[in-house]
Amino acid sequence: MSIRELERVLLDQKEELDVLRSKAFCHRDEERLLNLDSTLAQVVIGVRRSGKSTLCFNALEKANVRYAYVNFDDENLYDLTAKDMNDVLQVLYSIYGDFTHLFLDEIQNIDGWHLFVNRMLRKGIRILLTGSNSKLLSGELASHLTGRHHTVELLPFSFKDWCNYNDIAIEPLTTKNMGLLMGAFDQYLRQGGFPELLVENNRTGYVDSLFHNIITQDIQKRFKVKYIDSLERLAGHLLNISPTVIVKDKLQEQFGFKSHHTLGNYLSYLAQVYMICKVSKYSSKSKERSVAEKVYAIDVAFMNGRENAFAGENLGWRLETIVYLELRRRRIRTTEEDIYYFDNGNTEADFVVCEGNKTLGVYQVAYDIGNPKTRRREINGAVSAARNTRCDNVFILTDHQSETIVREGITINVMPVWEWIVRRE
Repeated sequence: MSIRELERVLLDQKEELDVLRSKAFCHRDEERLLNLDSTLAQVVIGVRRSGKSTLCFNALEKANVRYAYVNFDDENLYDLTAKDMNDVLQVLYSIYGDFTHLFLDEIQNIDGWHLFVNRMLRKGIRILLTGSNSKLLSGELASHLTGRHHTVELLPFSFKDWCNYNDIAIEPLTTKNMGLLMGAFDQYLRQGGFPELLVENNRTGYVDSLFHNIITQDIQKRFKVKYIDSLERLAGHLLNISPTVIVKDKLQEQFGFKSHHTLGNYLSYLAQVYMICKVSKYSSKSKERSVAEKVYAIDVAFMNGRENAFAGENLGWRLETIVYLELRRRRIRTTEEDIYYFDNGNTEADFVVCEGNKTLGVYQVAYDIGNPKTRRREINGAVSAARNTRCDNVFILTDHQSETIVREGITINVMPVWEWIVRRE
């Protein structure tokens, strides 16, 4: 690409940036995790369309620093390599003048990107990166930017973000606010957290397009997957039945994979690009934690928003997914916690949150515990997990019910998911 062509593309991107300045965006908690004064590269990773670019844009604008911007998720720049980055840098200086910060969006699309970033860091430029592939970024960062990066994971909108965007107050919990929050959560439960779904009329078309782009752009292009149809069918199947425990023998037979190795690779790709998340089974033995993984969708929109999706009316599955994602967001802010599911063969609990060998919380999720059989099963699972993990912080999270239950000396807090989220226990 000639300098003139490159200049045209980057001028167009600057024009898009200028348009953004006239708009109002939701400010999210993860912004506080970015340190724009740091000499470490600030790296924001997460699924496509989760708001990574907007998060970085908000942080940079709020800090009022001089920065330049490149979005590599642009078909005009797909052929660039690390050797072309000097030309990019030259054009950026001509467009933006002198700058202290460099914002590189979807950087994983450039082979050898880490070499350029390392050089910029040595020159004292403050670097802000985004990417949609956790292993690619973390692996190359670990290899080439050892000790010189800080990573922030960004998921689609949390319920608090969703309320913030829609100007719904989460405090104080007056009768009016609680009613509005209940109605808002019902919408969030059905719609999901991808920010653009709040303004998108054709939601099914948007989710289908996003699903396809992740498969083709983030997986096929990067990993050179040969049997892309099989990968797409596998992804759709997992999203239809999630949350679910992966049984590799059944999946291998169902989709005709020749080996566990191929299946394992495909599952790894889907997790790396944040289409699915994997949760290990709780065990005091590390070896047992690596088997019988459970998968969740990165957002409920992938469960019920795609054409021909099967999970549309299973509100319990969606509620459990929202709780998992909220626990994951809380882990992002601490970096010390691990999330497991509990199953001792007789009873189950959805989540056990640990810090090292210490269990911080047991969480059971049920849309409704009004049915005596359901109530008994959920209570027994919570009590069993609490006893096995020596935990006294126990919850049953529902759609609308609230009470305190004491069983076998264990106190169980029953509350609606929306209330648990906004109270941030």
